[in-house]
Amino acid sequence: MKPGFFDKILKRMDRLEPADVQRYLLRLIQEKGFFEKVFEALQEGVILLDHEGRVTYVNRAACILFGLEKEKVVGQKLTEGLQGFDWDELVKTGGAVSRDMEVFYPENRYLNFYVTAIDEREELGFAMLIRDITLTRKLTEEKIESERITALTMLAAGVAHELGNPLNSLTIHLQLLERQIKKLEGKSTTKLRDLLAVAQGELKRMDGIIGQFLAAIRPTQPQFQRLQINELIQETVKFLSPEIKQSGVSVKLELRTDMPAMPLDGDQLKQAFYNLIRNACQAMPNGGKLTITGAFNDYEVRLSFHDQGKGISPENLGNLFQPFFTTRSSGTGLGLLIVRRIIREHGGEIELESKEGEGTKVNIYLPLVEKRMRYLAAPAVVEVGGSAA
Repeated sequence: MKPGFFDKILKRMDRLEPADVQRYLLRLIQEKGFFEKVFEALQEGVILLDHEGRVTYVNRAACILFGLEKEKVVGQKLTEGLQGFDWDELVKTGGAVSRDMEVFYPENRYLNFYVTAIDEREELGFAMLIRDITLTRKLTEEKIESERITALTMLAAGVAHELGNPLNSLTIHLQLLERQIKKLEGKSTTKLRDLLAVAQGELKRMDGIIGQFLAAIRPTQPQFQRLQINELIQETVKFLSPEIKQSGVSVKLELRTDMPAMPLDGDQLKQAFYNLIRNACQAMPNGGKLTITGAFNDYEVRLSFHDQGKGISPENLGNLFQPFFTTRSSGTGLGLLIVRRIIREHGGEIELESKEGEGTKVNIYLPLVEKRMRYLAAPAVVEVGGSAA
């Protein structure tokens, strides 16, 4: 609509015939309906507000992104529909404002919103545009993670080269020293053997840490065979039974007996289960129950490892897959990284659920068949000039 259109109508209102007034009103209604249809068709959210922050218009996309009901939010202040949204603070900054935000309802999304005055004097209020940047943010995080893993892989090669030879040399010399001690006689040999045992133990621990580090980031090629996942879990629990018993932990298996055989690398998966069960036992130093459940549908197998430990704080939960991050003083921070690598090499995903004081639940999703392709939805048919394009 041309600038000054409303001013011209107001000046000529007393000279207009009823038919002219009707024609102008019809034009206003038609143009209003046109712009509303355009806004409703947008995938970006659009919210119009008056100078006090009351919603005068909200499109369908904004309602979906924020979980709003159009009938309830129009006429109300935006802060009433969006808890935690500080409108007054935004207005104080002056000029256009662009911010990223995380919303948890109706879905956990990352959004970017842009707020600007419709006119310079702010008499017509403000326009707020909202974009869903969840996918963009995820791709950025994956790129950063990929670069971090690449850097760690290069570091691992250096660590293996620089420390591997000295460790081998130390092992050989300690073995020679052990032989010499066996040839000695007297009380002093007992003390020497104790010191030797400590040195050998620390050397073995160092070798284990390096091995874990390499296993966490070194790319591997799984050797798939059709195996029963129930059997792998049961074998892992049996292998760890002395450690589980010593921790005072009871393990409850709730596995469907009809779980299908599927392509798996048995050794790698048992290593993943080993790490998860050990983590659960260490999270319950005073004893408790670990429940391992297994179910499946037409597409995937779902496993969960649920302990009764102290749980994990929200600020730590997002860092658990970071290399070397650990909540234990004696941990290496590589166990979950290894688990995730193994699960992803099987085409699956892993997620964590935890609340402080309520334990931790690790969910694993493994595809029943190898995913090589998938069909995408057919593109919409667009009518052009009366024919399908």
